[in-house]
Amino acid sequence: MLPITGYADRWSVRSGDDINFMIAVKGGSRYSARIARVICGDPNPKGPGYREIPVKWDLEGQHDGIEQTIAKGSWVDVSALALPVGPIAFAATVWPTLLAAGRQAVLNWAGVGGSLTLGVGERGAFVRLVSGQDTVEVETGIALTERAWHDIACLFDPATGSLAIAQAPRKIRLDRDERATKMLSAPKAALAGMGAAAIAAERASPGAVHHFNGKIERPRITDGAAGLDGVIAAQGSRAAAPAIAEWDFSIGIPTDIATDIGPSNAHGVCINLPTRAMTGSRWTGGVTHRWTEEPKLWGAIHFHDDDIGDSGWQPSLSFTVPEDWKSGVYALHLEKDGARDNIVFYVRARIPGSQAKVAFLAPTFSYTVYSQFQKKGRQALITERSLAWGALAQAPDGHPEYGVSPYNFHSDGSGVVMSTMRRPLIDKRVNQIHLVDPSDYGSGLYWISADSAITDLLTRKGIDFEVITDHDVHAEGVGLLSQYSVVLTGQHPEYHTHETLDALSAYLGNGGRFMYLGGNGFYWKVVPHGTGPWAFELRRAEGGIRLWETLPGESYHAFDGSYGGLWRRLGRPPQALVGVGFSTQGEYMGFPYTFLDGILDPRVAFMREGIEDLARPGAKLGERGFMGGGAAGHELDRADTRLGTPHHAIIIGRAVLTDPTYQPVNEERYDHTWPASREEIIRSDLTFFETPNGGAVFSVGSMNFIGALPVDGYNNVAALLVTNIVRRFADSTPFQAPKPSTA
Repeated sequence: MLPITGYADRWSVRSGDDINFMIAVKGGSRYSARIARVICGDPNPKGPGYREIPVKWDLEGQHDGIEQTIAKGSWVDVSALALPVGPIAFAATVWPTLLAAGRQAVLNWAGVGGSLTLGVGERGAFVRLVSGQDTVEVETGIALTERAWHDIACLFDPATGSLAIAQAPRKIRLDRDERATKMLSAPKAALAGMGAAAIAAERASPGAVHHFNGKIERPRITDGAAGLDGVIAAQGSRAAAPAIAEWDFSIGIPTDIATDIGPSNAHGVCINLPTRAMTGSRWTGGVTHRWTEEPKLWGAIHFHDDDIGDSGWQPSLSFTVPEDWKSGVYALHLEKDGARDNIVFYVRARIPGSQAKVAFLAPTFSYTVYSQFQKKGRQALITERSLAWGALAQAPDGHPEYGVSPYNFHSDGSGVVMSTMRRPLIDKRVNQIHLVDPSDYGSGLYWISADSAITDLLTRKGIDFEVITDHDVHAEGVGLLSQYSVVLTGQHPEYHTHETLDALSAYLGNGGRFMYLGGNGFYWKVVPHGTGPWAFELRRAEGGIRLWETLPGESYHAFDGSYGGLWRRLGRPPQALVGVGFSTQGEYMGFPYTFLDGILDPRVAFMREGIEDLARPGAKLGERGFMGGGAAGHELDRADTRLGTPHHAIIIGRAVLTDPTYQPVNEERYDHTWPASREEIIRSDLTFFETPNGGAVFSVGSMNFIGALPVDGYNNVAALLVTNIVRRFADSTPFQAPKPSTA
């Protein structure tokens, strides 16, 4: 646990509105807090250097801290469930994924008289009875097969003082028999009255323990009248049987509610975002792959012991953003006994467009999805340089207590589907590096610190701007974007919803101007939680660069039933929006661009103003950069008219990379061979085109491009080119697209 850290309840806030910060202080001692508007988040002393402007804030100073922790692990909380007097049976169908984790609870009930837990472990299914001071456990002694369906059941009969457990595989193995039944004597103490239940965990105070890893389907509690053999048989046949409670996970899949179809109406609440719309024991793939067509086949939930949803921390600092705060990037700086952290948030203009007609669109969807991306050895790699530069020396692999990202695997080896902003995002800070840059002067940046090169350039060039976020565009649509003459993206606007893409498309169709200053943008689809975009679901269906893929039958999102995957696979390739799309990826290195003949086209004459001698065919730009050593690198996009690049687009410059680490992305390949020559694929295209109603688009198609902007105090060719484009795009004079040829 970091000595001090926290998170905000939102990425952006209008001046005059409220924002809350949840802060955890190890040991609960006092800490100091201040706020500054961040101009440049890069701590590199050889670069532009970290720059901020302190702001007047009524809460600046010392505060009493409290210790707050994160309870990881997903489960279902059933807060009230009464059991009758007499025998009690638990049953469930399970698909375990991490038996080596030890005893894991599948179904638990706890009341005043004791508790009963049905679970699985390394030696098969088990049942645990706690009654007064007595604890009795019995297990089958025969291990279950991981990633295979089994029915498990237990029966406690207080009248006879017996406790029994049974398990039966849905598919018989050829090498061993997994069927088993065991029984022990138990106290003759009734479990009855009001209590609470838990699914996929065992209730504790507070929270839950012994989290289950894997899928659970049809957890049930019955009166046990049919006997243990009858209970396990009914579970396997799915025969209707009288139940005290039975939770049908195929109901309410888009929600956090676990519906009890039994007489108790003991509905539960899913805690920490377990993954729903998962194939159940009856799904075969022969009928449908879309859960909305027959939900009963997706009656399973996949639980993990490292899931995180809403951390639920208490607000520590809450205030109304002053009306006179300028729109921009802000950071709440925290300090305790020399330990530091900062929490980034964005202040919007009270009335969009009232402060400036230039908008920087912060890619907060991508920030959220990538947050807590644990890369082994990252914290150790950056610590020495971070400390030398006065930067934050923290990384997710050094603090797994804050969870993982969809670029990681869960502890059971399954891909991470959910991401959340309601937890500390310790790798989405300013004054922070993410790797040791291969160039001897590079900064090694990603994310918020990298994107500050754009806001720093605008500030230094005297171009007024406002900041908006993906979250704002998702909520407010084209109406928000239409308040600006030009919108600029950050380094890596990769993740988008239907709503954000619809808004951007409408903005361009209405004559908006757009500058895509990153690489691998508009790539994957995400779907927000039903209560808002504080959490996202990501199904990595079909192709694309990915560390894991969705399993068969699990490519449709639980939150809305829509198909997941690449926007390219969903009929919306990035080329059709911004003219370029992801083509190749390689090591974090940078290379120069070469101007092409297109730079001399009269339609782009405005780009060459003041740099006519430098911006000419054959000349270079971006030879140096603070990200990888040059402007073209890491993840690159190219133009392709087959995928939607407008035929009238002008490519003013190009970088073809010869470094062998750069290979075609998955969706470019059709077999094991290269789909075309290196010059056709392993490249980035600086692309311009006009849009209807006087609009225009300029795209760079490189994640490293903005790292070249600060070179020579933002007076290099790349920076001057971008500055010229921003100023022309902010000018209300309409662009005129060339008329189609009639030849």
